[in-house]
Amino acid sequence: MATKTSKKRTLQPTNDITPANLSQWNKYLAVIYAAQGVIILILSVTRLFPVTTSYLGVDTLQTQAQGKAVLAAGSQHLFDVNLAFVVAAFFFMAAIAHGLLAANLRPMYERDLKKGLNKVRWIEYAFSASTMVVAIGLIAGVQDASSLLMLFALTAVMNLAYLVTELWNQGTRNVNWLSYVAGCIAGVVPWAVVAIYLIGGGAYGAAAPGYVYWIFGTLFVLSAAVPVNMYLQYRKVGKWTNYLYGERVYMALGLVAKTALAWQIFAGILHP
Repeated sequence: MATKTSKKRTLQPTNDITPANLSQWNKYLAVIYAAQGVIILILSVTRLFPVTTSYLGVDTLQTQAQGKAVLAAGSQHLFDVNLAFVVAAFFFMAAIAHGLLAANLRPMYERDLKKGLNKVRWIEYAFSASTMVVAIGLIAGVQDASSLLMLFALTAVMNLAYLVTELWNQGTRNVNWLSYVAGCIAGVVPWAVVAIYLIGGGAYGAAAPGYVYWIFGTLFVLSAAVPVNMYLQYRKVGKWTNYLYGERVYMALGLVAKTALAWQIFAGILHP
């Protein structure tokens, strides 16, 4: 699945965007993320969310009434999760990744940028973005451990598919979109699952608080902007002809998304 393009993607730095100043951005972002993680831990009150497992068991009353074994779904509480730790975790994941890119991994980072690639970004997203989706799932009412695992795994698969897209298309004229499309498909499923929980709560139980819908909406838009940014890079639209411009957009999107999610959760749930 390849598409021919008429222009070759520019990987050379412009006057205001260079690999060196993007490395400086990484330094600043590492500090900002780490500081926010610490602040969340200091300011937040404890809010525990249960994690359960579902299983098939015997319905004792129905079995006695019907004189034969009647199976029914059951649920068992496993443990509780402190939401503040989940929020701080995705901040610290981002801080570690950007800190490594600004220090130990800087030479590799700047070489990769010239090839149209940032491996660490997608690996970090595979963990931090997946943790963010789990946090959204928890506040939307997702409690089953298997469902939370699937939210995490599918979001990770999406980001690793985007990594494959960059690996396949370094400096090419013919863009292979297969892994990009696969990533988009994997990435939309967790949002559909959370939406089903929100709709189900409103229809059959208690509707989630208003801030949960705001969190869902804003983070869905910001998350969708990531594949849009990649699409613009490979379609060579305007400033996105330069891969370094897209890299800076990724940095800005990551900061806005993590900050927006964290402080919306804090305002809605974690504040004293």
